[in-house]
Amino acid sequence: MLFISLIRSSMFLSFSSALLGCLLLFSGCKTEPMPTPTPDPVDTTRVKSEVELWKTQPDGLLVLAKDPTAYKWKTIQGNGVVITVDSTQRRQTMDGFGAAVTGSSAHVIMQLTEASRKALIKDLFKPDSGIGISFVRITIGASDFSINSYTYLDTEDTTLQAFSLDVDEQELVPVLQQILLVHPGLKIMATPWSPPAWMKDNRSLNGGSLLPKYYGLYARYLVKYVKTMESLGIPIYAISPQNEPEHTTNSYPSMGMTAQQQLVFIRDYLGPEFAQAGIASKIFVFDHNWDNVQYPQSIYNDPIAKDYVAGAAYHCYGGNVSAMSVVHNAFPDKDLWFTECSGGDWATNFGDNLKWNSTNLMIGAPLNWAKGILFWNIALDQNDGPQNGGCTNCRGVVTVAANTYQRNVEYYLLAHSSKFVPDGSVRIASSSTNSQVGNVAYRRPDGRFVLVCMNYSDSPQEISVKVGEIYLNWTLPAGTLATLAWPLK
Repeated sequence: MLFISLIRSSMFLSFSSALLGCLLLFSGCKTEPMPTPTPDPVDTTRVKSEVELWKTQPDGLLVLAKDPTAYKWKTIQGNGVVITVDSTQRRQTMDGFGAAVTGSSAHVIMQLTEASRKALIKDLFKPDSGIGISFVRITIGASDFSINSYTYLDTEDTTLQAFSLDVDEQELVPVLQQILLVHPGLKIMATPWSPPAWMKDNRSLNGGSLLPKYYGLYARYLVKYVKTMESLGIPIYAISPQNEPEHTTNSYPSMGMTAQQQLVFIRDYLGPEFAQAGIASKIFVFDHNWDNVQYPQSIYNDPIAKDYVAGAAYHCYGGNVSAMSVVHNAFPDKDLWFTECSGGDWATNFGDNLKWNSTNLMIGAPLNWAKGILFWNIALDQNDGPQNGGCTNCRGVVTVAANTYQRNVEYYLLAHSSKFVPDGSVRIASSSTNSQVGNVAYRRPDGRFVLVCMNYSDSPQEISVKVGEIYLNWTLPAGTLATLAWPLK
């Protein structure tokens, strides 16, 4: 969490001028080229079907509310903005939307009574009655949001015999097991903040670098982690070798890892160890801010390392979301994920948060090829903690206190996508005749369609959603986030 308050504050100050630059996000960014749509044939079933519309207002008084209007398709285009959805143009397949189940998140969730804990987990993860979060991130050992600092091998032991997940088995593992009961298909990404201190040049969890003589041992450490978690019923979908490798601090677990160091570690140690152990977990490189596109590309340029790597992960604390498209365009065979961004007390206006996060994350990240979108802590207490030397004013997706929880703006931002776009959905082409109306469209595995859109302007916008030669005409209020889904049986 690198100087989050200052960075996010500056992002908000620059938002209004940056938004006018292009459809996607920022002034001067390059939009995704849109092919000439191939009209879908008029589907009389779809024309007759109703569209469900869900809205969240910028004042927060109406959140994830289903519009009672029975919207229907028509053969006549309305006035105003036209959003064209073309299902013949397929983009990336989605892994889902979610947040990080940190040690601190697990702790506050476990403090709830069993009944309250079950209610919260169902609300967050149940696909039908909840908001259906399908993708989460966890920490391998401690982070800046843990009860304390630890790894799984704090005593020097090159045999790994003393390796133990005992700390995680107290709270994190039980929470994940309960989540998996509600959503068995959940995808879990795991990331270390630091190896054991004795493997590093400064012999501290905070800062420093991994000693080259321990590259092989640390790779086997990560193999043991994945296998131990699997033995506990927790499959690890992917890992990244290091959280924010370009940021070190003496305040909490962290480690520097240059692109060249990560290349060597993956190519010569982690990749081969995973292959030999039969581990199918994906490897994401980088896992840091948008302001560096060279880091992952330098690893992809290695003919051996690239074959072990699924793609790159990005955070929001520096640069522009369009950077992910730069990486995609250079290496279209490698995937992208957005894996961390936090809200906090530096940004308390509901409408401003709704707009910034829609622009950059919930709409912007998928448009720039992200397969998954993750916020930071999924749950924190009323004091924005427990903290472990890092951010003192970060906000969780939910705030847990007094045996209940409060849904924050990030909850509703997630819900507008996670509730309607399950993993396995495919992003499809969509375009707008007005850059003030952001949009991203999906086709679900069951064949249904979803359109998430945001009115960035200060006035209502008349919208015509065009699919083939049929139209859905409606009005999107100023500053409002909306999700449309059709056809729903």
